[in-house]
Amino acid sequence: MEITIKGDKEFDDIPSLKSKALRINLNENIYGSFAEIGAGQETCRHFFRAGGASGTIAKAMSAYDKDFSDAIYGAEDDGRYVTEARLRKMLTHEMNLMENRLTREKNPNKIFFTYANTVATIDFAKQFKGHGWVGIKYQVEAKGDYNEIILHVRFKETDARLQQETLGILGTNLIYGAFYKYNEPKKLLRYLYDHLDKDQVEIDTINFSGPVFKNIDNRLMSLQLVKNGMTDAVMFGPDGTNVLPAKVFYKKNILALRGSFRPVTKVNMAMYEKSYDMFIKENKVDKDKTVVVFEITLSNLRAEGEIDEQDFIDRADLLCSLGQSVMISNFQEYFKVVEYFSKYTKARMGLAMGVNNLVDIFDEKYYRHISGGILEAFGKLFFKDLKVYLYPMLDPNTGELMTSENLKVYPRMKELYKFFKYNGKVIDIEDYDKSIMNIFSREILKMISEGERGWEDMVPEGTADLIKDYRLFGYTRKPLTLSRKRNIPKG
Repeated sequence: MEITIKGDKEFDDIPSLKSKALRINLNENIYGSFAEIGAGQETCRHFFRAGGASGTIAKAMSAYDKDFSDAIYGAEDDGRYVTEARLRKMLTHEMNLMENRLTREKNPNKIFFTYANTVATIDFAKQFKGHGWVGIKYQVEAKGDYNEIILHVRFKETDARLQQETLGILGTNLIYGAFYKYNEPKKLLRYLYDHLDKDQVEIDTINFSGPVFKNIDNRLMSLQLVKNGMTDAVMFGPDGTNVLPAKVFYKKNILALRGSFRPVTKVNMAMYEKSYDMFIKENKVDKDKTVVVFEITLSNLRAEGEIDEQDFIDRADLLCSLGQSVMISNFQEYFKVVEYFSKYTKARMGLAMGVNNLVDIFDEKYYRHISGGILEAFGKLFFKDLKVYLYPMLDPNTGELMTSENLKVYPRMKELYKFFKYNGKVIDIEDYDKSIMNIFSREILKMISEGERGWEDMVPEGTADLIKDYRLFGYTRKPLTLSRKRNIPKG
């Protein structure tokens, strides 16, 4: 019986890496293979060192040479090796070998798994820190269907050896979590950082699939990555699936719209359509190499101090139904969004916003935590030849139309604002609909919650029906029975 002493506190007892590997090794039924490309066999090494690995490891390999790798897994159309497609080929190929070489007649109780990674560590010049795809395909019972956990990581350390060690720890945590924490996926995410620090590695994409994760919404798992500080931003496409931001933004022109979108309004969509028309007419902007993203900051997802996950899904469903990509970020300041995009592209960037948002940008109080203050922030915001497309608004007190010509910034910021305005950094959206300017998300939300009519005409076509049919944002014409996963048709 465990001894306790008065005053002891409850805490999570994190198993050592050896304990995690040994627990799996000592299980007579868990049996699988390791295929690690690019950073050595770092994960497999933990299981060999723990002891008893002969009962767990069917095969360990590293098809390090590209020609060997192509001979085993097939050549990639794009010639790249550190990709999700490559990882999936590795998992499928290795699992097929497991099934073919280890018959069920001889191994009726075996629970098969395949762990794989394809990784590029830091380059010799230390310009590119490295990244990789990591995944596991596995069963939780003999002859059961397979489950998958696939994630993308970015290394933050500046030493290849340290990155290799980090990968080995992460892989061990993933395998252990897949078998012993799959019933609590939110905790499984946090446990990936056991014996690791967030300054060592970033996880910016993760997807769960298979029967044990059938009730998991991967968008909520993405939200957890941002909420837990594992990454600064996550993204998912119009079909609602998680996508890798780097893949979407790489060498693309980017137009971003930030807002609460609670819910999305006709003004939001008008701002998007008009700014997009202007953006693609800019010099060096190729329409076919341009992406639009609707960005929601984490602070906009908070309700009474906590993140309302259902509210998040409601917003995401509506934006995706309108064919838009959505990004969730930890960036409260606009310049941080631009810095983030700059990691992936040197092409043109644009921000579409309303007058009130631009006025807030010129408020010094948001930059007191920065050593260079507002000047440093603006240097980072506009140095990439970024342009702001400004949608006008009606002054709530006077009814006057407010544009870049007559908006009122704080007195000390007037000359700074004039500088950016004069140099063409702020451009008015002149093709606007004055009849919709009095539409605000907060008023629509209030009308929905109080059961008022008339809000239907304030949202994009088809959106009102989705809110009613799926009872989003607390709409309660019918008994409220929101499901966690909804397949909302495109609008």
